[in-house]
Amino acid sequence: MGLSYGLFVCFLLLGGTELCCPQTTPDKTHPSLPSSPPVVVECLEAELVVTVSKNLFGTGKLVRPADLTLGPENCEPLLSVDTEDVVRFEVGLHKCGNSVQVTDDALVYSTFLLHNPRPVGNLSILRTNRAEVPIECRYPRHSNVSSQAILPTWVPFRTTMLSEEKLAFSLRLMEEDWGSEKRSPTFQLGDVAHLQAEVHTGSHVPLRLFVDHCVATLTPDRNASPHHTIVDLHGCLVDGLSDASSAFKAPRPKPETLQFTVDMFHFANDPRNTIYITCHLKVTPADRVPDQLNKACSFVKSSNRWFPVEGPAEICNCCNKGSCGLPGHSRRLSHPERPRRKLASRSRSRRHVTEEVDITVGPLIFLGKAADRGAEGLTSPHTPVMVGIGLATVLSLTLATIVLGLARRHHTASRPMICPVPVSQ
Repeated sequence: MGLSYGLFVCFLLLGGTELCCPQTTPDKTHPSLPSSPPVVVECLEAELVVTVSKNLFGTGKLVRPADLTLGPENCEPLLSVDTEDVVRFEVGLHKCGNSVQVTDDALVYSTFLLHNPRPVGNLSILRTNRAEVPIECRYPRHSNVSSQAILPTWVPFRTTMLSEEKLAFSLRLMEEDWGSEKRSPTFQLGDVAHLQAEVHTGSHVPLRLFVDHCVATLTPDRNASPHHTIVDLHGCLVDGLSDASSAFKAPRPKPETLQFTVDMFHFANDPRNTIYITCHLKVTPADRVPDQLNKACSFVKSSNRWFPVEGPAEICNCCNKGSCGLPGHSRRLSHPERPRRKLASRSRSRRHVTEEVDITVGPLIFLGKAADRGAEGLTSPHTPVMVGIGLATVLSLTLATIVLGLARRHHTASRPMICPVPVSQ
């Protein structure tokens, strides 16, 4: 009787018996749990091998190979038989739309594994989730550190390098102090992303780097929709015009380096929480004065004006007009062009090659602000318990009021009634 009464009280106050009975801890050595990672990546010399467990989510619900693709070009896996437990992809490093990023010490190839389930047959339900797994391969960059002299073949090695004049561009996600590359690409909504564009000139003449334009998309494809323009009009950081604090960092650490910040955001009405940022980088001789076509301008809300990182302030006036440079030469990211290389006029006194390149950084993964999750109400794990306690308290007070009323009525009904008796004279 005592046990039943206790369970009844728990059910009445807390809405169930789960909080009144001891919970059993699951055995971590349960044989059904996966013993190996669900996705294994092998970075070979010229290709990428991805092995995916069909039990991708570890729930026992096997995914179908037809629902798995690799990269922006949706490369399909190798043919497999139903008895196999894994699905394999073998693609070249430059295939399937893989993006490459050059850093100080590595070549980074980035792509993603996509699980996009589709209903089977005439069914209209799904039992697995859509998932996107970022994949990255890093290859160290090796320099010539031999102490021995390099013997010339037809032309000396140094002369050959000078004639090619190759430039190595990079776009990296940095830590807040700009001292090192950011280890994790994850952000909370409202955080600030620190981006550093750089060109390694080698034996080239001194150069100055500019970010001509940048666009954010949900995939590495810069032509994808929806998209959000961050830098436009040959160096105007237009993202700072909104409620963001996005801006170029001034002064530059070096002429060949340009740093800027972007307030993190997400695309409305889209469940994906990853974005890619593609920027068009270009260089000019370091001694050339910045102009409307080669500039880095930020919008300062306190003065409601545009200011350049360097050069005369007038070069930023065109950012308000929406057109910079000669007619027909103001390129926007809404109509991007392919990277091109321009050969400037050469003379015996100086030779110069101006290169332009598009580089994509990503995926940048946002996790959402804690305040937003709290505002959603039921997303907090403690909210159901608090609601249950509140309801139980109200119910208890209501029952107590009813019982007290019944008790008073019973006491009044059982009390003897005394009538006055007249006294005879």
